[in-house]
Amino acid sequence: MASGTALIYDEEMTTHKLLWNDPICDIEVPERLSSSYEHLRSYHLVERCVHVPIREGSEEEILLVHSLEHLEVAKSTQTMNEEELKRVSENYDAFFFHPSTYHCARLAVGAALQLVDAVMTEKVRNGMALVRPPGHHSQRNAANGFCLFNNVAIAAEYAKVKYGLQRILIVDWDVHHGQGTQYIFEEDPSVLYFSWHRYEHQEFWPSLKESDYDAVGLGKGKGFNINLPWNKVGMGNSDYLAAFFHVLLPMAFEFDPDLVIVSSGYDSGIGDPEGQMNATPEVFAHLTHFLMQLANGKLCVILEGGYHLKSLGESVCMTVKTLLGDPVPQITGEMAPCLSAVESIQNVRAAHKPYWKWLAYEGSFSSFKQILLINGFIQKLKIIKINTKKFLELHMKNILFPVPPIKTATTGSEGSEHFLPEHVQLVKEMDETEIKALVSGFYADLVKEDKTLLSLGSTFVILDKILKKEVCKGIAASPTAALSAAVALRHSVRFGFQRVLCVFVGDMQMIPNTEDGKMLVINICEKEQSRKTSCKHYISLNWKEDAGGNDFFSAVLGFILPVAYSYQPNLTVIAVGPNRNLGISGISLLVALLRGLAESRVFVVIEDTEISLMQSVAKALVGASTPPFGIYVPPTQEKVNKIKALRDQFQKEWKMLQCSGKL
Repeated sequence: MASGTALIYDEEMTTHKLLWNDPICDIEVPERLSSSYEHLRSYHLVERCVHVPIREGSEEEILLVHSLEHLEVAKSTQTMNEEELKRVSENYDAFFFHPSTYHCARLAVGAALQLVDAVMTEKVRNGMALVRPPGHHSQRNAANGFCLFNNVAIAAEYAKVKYGLQRILIVDWDVHHGQGTQYIFEEDPSVLYFSWHRYEHQEFWPSLKESDYDAVGLGKGKGFNINLPWNKVGMGNSDYLAAFFHVLLPMAFEFDPDLVIVSSGYDSGIGDPEGQMNATPEVFAHLTHFLMQLANGKLCVILEGGYHLKSLGESVCMTVKTLLGDPVPQITGEMAPCLSAVESIQNVRAAHKPYWKWLAYEGSFSSFKQILLINGFIQKLKIIKINTKKFLELHMKNILFPVPPIKTATTGSEGSEHFLPEHVQLVKEMDETEIKALVSGFYADLVKEDKTLLSLGSTFVILDKILKKEVCKGIAASPTAALSAAVALRHSVRFGFQRVLCVFVGDMQMIPNTEDGKMLVINICEKEQSRKTSCKHYISLNWKEDAGGNDFFSAVLGFILPVAYSYQPNLTVIAVGPNRNLGISGISLLVALLRGLAESRVFVVIEDTEISLMQSVAKALVGASTPPFGIYVPPTQEKVNKIKALRDQFQKEWKMLQCSGKL
């Protein structure tokens, strides 16, 4: 498994700049690059990354995507004076040439390709290229929207040609539609292109009909172009997360890419004059975390837009910290997507239903008016009118936290040091006297026998270290996972945690009292658990994984993650008990995705001590990419109906469910 995060940057790319007055282009300044790099330095992230040297992209590489005519025009500008440069620039929509533009654009292309090479040859696991000029608006024969060469599109074509890749996912979270990338790949089923963008019913630039949700691709590429138009400004963290849960991630897991490339524009963040959105920098940490679970972790992030220097710099840092494997900060804001976002997401799902297996049994999609009637309220979007720089200075202090000295821990029992990943550290178990004192004082009603009492040593010592923030994540083997989970939940609440999420896989013999809301239990079991009163804080999900493949994605992405993010826990406990109904890959997927919550504080206790399960879960905890998930199997009609029924039951309480299917 490759390790390390590449960072590619060259100050030379700041020499591309506007030489005349142009109110449209004057926001694309060299400081976008230098300021981002300085933010990375201030967080001491530069020295933690792997330095990859930059190079110019060759003419042959640029011609993978662009026409010879376009290349020759760009090349000719190197010796032009200001008047000539201005005249050539006027041939294009929102673009400017400088004598150094051609050189800088070739460096931007080369940086993207160097990053692809570093990731594909496993010199690093992932990385980010800070480049100017950006690329995603650039078309085969035209510069457009500050972009000369389409860096990401060239990188995708290069990866296909050089490494024989069959499937590449491009995620474009810039606030503008990357129409250049769409045009290049709209007939190509080997590239899945996803773009969300400010659209406002075609009022916002580039104001194209083909930026709407019904542009799904052409010919063999139908279904492989995903446009999610934002028809109002003010979209926030929950809207972006909902788009990932209910559109992008299910498609991405079904597509199963060999490589993920991000067109990483941060003008979709708070304070940006172009986007006018409300998403705060930590949301990009969460989005990055999700994408790291794909393509065996092969992820290349390439800078596009971003015009508020503070918002841009903090968002770049959040992305790089996550690529490096740091704990993901707690997401802020109300976890409820706005109704305009719900409408857009439902429209995308309806448009793509003919092309994707995961949507096959979804049935018809509700109209937007029905959603309003069901939920009984209208949500208004607010534009936050604040001093963004001051707001972000305070906000980042509030959400950033010291990384615990030990990222992942286990106890030394079961000879675990011989088979767990090297990044898992051993901690000493609690002795018998300490355990007895603790249990007799607080948990005597749960622990009836001495032999079960002694098994709690691992649980207590690891959990205590997590609660005291000495350890970030932990894993323990236990002969009684249900007991360990029950004790862990009560112990965490007694310690002062207000919201503890417990996901229990298998027969959960001991169901805690969840009525005070301090615990949320999701029990994934083969048979429905008996419970006298249905409660929003106890959810039984009946699921048996398909023997021929993995159909658990739909339950995790369509139900478990939205509920978990709606709850916003301070700690996540995942327990695997007897008669587990999920395979190793399904459990690992669950652990890997839930690791993004609760500042990555996760405690996993496993009753089944088979080495392969412990190994796989430990890898998911330390941030090694999750294992191959086998053949994608769409859920049966029966399972889809189960998820729908739960969604209907709980969507008023857990509002991140509201974007999903027929409401």
